[in-house]
Amino acid sequence: MTITLPPLTSLRAFEAAARHESFSQAAAELHVTPAAISHQVKALEAWLGVELFHRKARGLTVTEAGRSAQPLVQGGFEQLGEAVLRMRAVQNELRLTISVGTSFASMWLVQHLEDFRQCHPGMDVLVDASDTIVDLHKRDADVAIRYGGGVYPGINTQHIIGQNEFPVCSPALLTGPHPLRTPNDLRHHTLLHDLWWEEEQAELWPSWMAWLRAAGVDGVDASKGPRFSQSVLAIQAAVDGHGVALGNMLLVNDALAQGRLVRPFELHIGDPDSFGYYLAVAAERVNEPKIAAFSSWLMAATASHRDCPED
Repeated sequence: MTITLPPLTSLRAFEAAARHESFSQAAAELHVTPAAISHQVKALEAWLGVELFHRKARGLTVTEAGRSAQPLVQGGFEQLGEAVLRMRAVQNELRLTISVGTSFASMWLVQHLEDFRQCHPGMDVLVDASDTIVDLHKRDADVAIRYGGGVYPGINTQHIIGQNEFPVCSPALLTGPHPLRTPNDLRHHTLLHDLWWEEEQAELWPSWMAWLRAAGVDGVDASKGPRFSQSVLAIQAAVDGHGVALGNMLLVNDALAQGRLVRPFELHIGDPDSFGYYLAVAAERVNEPKIAAFSSWLMAATASHRDCPED
């Protein structure tokens, strides 16, 4: 038997008003005015032909008819809410949101993402390229890829690649009036900088100052040269022939393979076991199928870059 139902907005107004025995409190809960609640309740009473509230100067009391129905109506809305959550859960299982820094996204992830999609054709991927901190416990994103120390409370991390920074430049800089042949030749070229080395943890991050020191180069001012807020910008400036940047193998490998960049010197710096790129996941979500699938793919896809290049 099919039962014709009154408008759900009227039922919702009745349920909240009956639970609170107050139009004002129901209005606050549902983010409408008390007058709107009163109007919806009156419309429901008219539709049913039954009085649901006794309206008194000091407030409301629920009638016997309203009291008998209120638990069932409340339970009905709770079941509807559960149904909506289940429908969303099915969709969410097919959507992976990746929070990732701009440089990693543009220089590696976007170029390799089609491979992941081929492996998981039913997965809908959202790449949120931003350095803004996200709350993985609140599901602002399913996974995050970040550069740092890899220790975050309540977060499971997997090491993608550590520090192994080395100079990169356009092939054009290997020839010309001041060809790059030895590290000392850097005195004739512009050094391109990421901004991170000027922050409080500068000693933990690879910088031109540290690389020149490791190379035994004197007479080159490591503080000179353009600064960029993102690695991708410094690397692009190097591709365009504007100077020499420090690059990470994971981020510059494609440009090296395509001949857009060259590596004039083999010396690299950085501690591969400390700061680096990490995959971060809320500890309670590590075993979710879509997260486990992405984690497995990412670690396999980056495995060839995990060892430091030979000096």
